[in-house]
Amino acid sequence: MSETVFDVALIGYGPAGATLANLLGQAGLSVVVLERDLDIYPLPRAIHFDGEVMRIIQATGLRAPVEAICRPGLKGMHFVNAAGETMLIRGGTTLNGPHGCANNYYFHQPELEQVLRDGVKRFASVDVRLQHEVTHIEDGAEHTTLAVTATCTQQTYTLKARYVVGCDGARSLVRKTIGTAMKDLGLHQPWLVFDVILKDGAPALPDHTVQHCNPTRPMTYCNVTGNRRRWEIMLMPGDDPANMVETETLWKLVSPWLKPEHAKVERAVIYTFHSIIAEVWRQGRLLLAGDAAHQTPPFLGQGMCAALRDVHNLAWKLEAIVKQGVDDALLDSYESERSPHVHAFIELAVRLGNIIQATDPEQASARDARFKTGQPEIFEFPSPRLGPGILQGQAPPVGQPFGQPRLTDGRLLDEHLGDHFAVIGRPNTLGTATESSKATWKAWHAVVLPSTDPTLGQWLDSHGVEAVMLRPDRYIMGMATSSTDLDNITACLPACSGRTGALTQCR
Repeated sequence: MSETVFDVALIGYGPAGATLANLLGQAGLSVVVLERDLDIYPLPRAIHFDGEVMRIIQATGLRAPVEAICRPGLKGMHFVNAAGETMLIRGGTTLNGPHGCANNYYFHQPELEQVLRDGVKRFASVDVRLQHEVTHIEDGAEHTTLAVTATCTQQTYTLKARYVVGCDGARSLVRKTIGTAMKDLGLHQPWLVFDVILKDGAPALPDHTVQHCNPTRPMTYCNVTGNRRRWEIMLMPGDDPANMVETETLWKLVSPWLKPEHAKVERAVIYTFHSIIAEVWRQGRLLLAGDAAHQTPPFLGQGMCAALRDVHNLAWKLEAIVKQGVDDALLDSYESERSPHVHAFIELAVRLGNIIQATDPEQASARDARFKTGQPEIFEFPSPRLGPGILQGQAPPVGQPFGQPRLTDGRLLDEHLGDHFAVIGRPNTLGTATESSKATWKAWHAVVLPSTDPTLGQWLDSHGVEAVMLRPDRYIMGMATSSTDLDNITACLPACSGRTGALTQCR
């Protein structure tokens, strides 16, 4: 193999690796993707993502084909007690949410991965190597060296990359190479995941998600897409895991809703739902993303969402380092921003899981009474702030995503902004910023967007500010009440050479 040094090597080609490959390929970085398997795993795994993830997919240019294989979750999640009474309905709306799309989507993971992989084919700078397993990683001062085996031929070789991102799952080799421990947040509960494909003539099933809050056997039912349906069934003390996945047992468990002649079993497997997070996400040129860095129980449907937020955070930083000459100390902000954010989602998922998994009859009865009063506090979907990093030290909404409104010209905001920093503000505030700030915007290829569109002006009015700076991942970096404030926010950006591109002025 040649001694070419790739900008980035990605280990693992699941949703996180494929999304990052699209983002980096779009940026023009040289990328090698190393995946030990030949084919996409054919069975269902993740089935849900949220509106922020659709916005990330939009950033890859793949929103339309992904929307074609998804269904929006318009009717929310219904919590039903042992008597079959609906106690509470969480979420669900036909309106677009803050990210310019539905708030929730359901999908079949193999179909999503195929769309993402097809998208990568657009980029000549991305070299995808299937059936290539990384066996050893050696980090160095100038680059990282990977020992690779082509498993179809058993040929071995080495390659070099400036940075390596481990999207290689729960058994991550990159994490083992870093040598980091995993912090345990306390949940280790086995559940049976049972996927079926309905046949013609099957009885009507709910078209929404149902949490069966029955203390004798908590269950979750999901309408996925098309004829795909899923039950997640909690294992109880005394259950034999081997018996639980037997066909006879499976049909007995779902007999209130479905009989064997009504559906084909696609998969039945027992998972232990974990809540863990890596203590170190970066060491030198090695970085972790997705399940390699954290694992969350599925009660919020946030496992894959967290992984795609990771790679969106990483993508613009790697591009800035490789293409714009930014010091790679910028990567120190990756863990500091993402780890607290993931931690907040995991903790909420654990708390929600504890409520759903209640098996003590008295506790379950008290829970049901709370549900019937409509107490929503545990179900309010969080928008946690990023941790400290490339942010101005201000209160929320700084550190949270900026919404994606549709502007008066018909385009969504991100269609104006692309994958750049953005400075949105009153024309006078933008015009009176210092020449130094304007030079920094130019070096970062920032989009300068005067707030002449009513939607943007209303946002500034509602927050009592004159300008806002957005990062390429659409998180708010800072808000300014004056041009001086805007200069101070700009000064927080790391120095870069700005050796490509030019200032974009949108009107």
